[in-house]
Amino acid sequence: MKQKSKKIFFLLAIILLLTTGCTKTLKDSNKKVVTNPETGQSLTENILCRPTNEKIIKIYKENGVNINNLPKCSNFSITTGGYEGLWNSIFVKPLAFVILWFNNYVKNAAVALIITSLIIRLIAYPLTKKTAMQSELLKKAQPELKRLEKKYEGKTDQESMMKKSQEMTMIYRKYNINPISGCVYALIQLPLFIAFLEAINRVPALFEGNFLGLQLGTTPSVGLLTNHNFLYLILIAIVGATTYYSFSMNKTTQQEAEDPMKNMTTIMTVMIVVMGFFMSSALCIYWVTTNLFTVAQNLIVKRSKKDVSKK
Repeated sequence: MKQKSKKIFFLLAIILLLTTGCTKTLKDSNKKVVTNPETGQSLTENILCRPTNEKIIKIYKENGVNINNLPKCSNFSITTGGYEGLWNSIFVKPLAFVILWFNNYVKNAAVALIITSLIIRLIAYPLTKKTAMQSELLKKAQPELKRLEKKYEGKTDQESMMKKSQEMTMIYRKYNINPISGCVYALIQLPLFIAFLEAINRVPALFEGNFLGLQLGTTPSVGLLTNHNFLYLILIAIVGATTYYSFSMNKTTQQEAEDPMKNMTTIMTVMIVVMGFFMSSALCIYWVTTNLFTVAQNLIVKRSKKDVSKK
């Protein structure tokens, strides 16, 4: 059953990647990447709406990008630019439109991004709550699953494997565990993450914005090394802390010393932190927002579970 759920997840991931659009980096006539002179960050060629910074507008024009036909970001709509493929039309443009709609009211791209992230997570809450509940049920079933592993330890013959699979299925049924539901959160998170990445990179109102001393389109690596702004280091630290805590709450076992997976939370956190250095600050803010939402969601699930058990 676990193997089947993994195959489904990887199949959907491959389909998603094949249908994903692509942010094009702006290059000059010598094929060199064109950067924002104020931030040092590379610029996007296939932007969805018009920049507001006159210096940036001039750079685009000098490098052959026709921005005259592009609408102002405040006037951007889902149909702007016509049909650009399944991915852009269903994910990127609607997401960009929602963020820009909120931006027109709150007058801050980062706040609009946070509001949009929270609304999407609230809409997906019934599904992600089930995933969180599955994690709690797995913790409850873990003693029996560990005994099962010990019972069939070293047995690789077909008959033993079939019996082990049958007994594992019985344990899952006993605790109402559905292994496939564990992939729900990942299946929701992956397309959203890529869609936010595309929207941020292709919408000037987002990558030109600022928030608490951070330039939203600038990656922490550029912000630290080029601009020497240590606020980006604080942002990365927050990304790492919230990621670690979020992953820790989803552990299904009390990690034993002999468990080869005991460091998986740390490994995943380090990977996210390294990636965070090369993600735009806006995307890091999105990631922190979803982490905090996940933590709050898991706390609610744990509390509701305790209330039910008391009754």
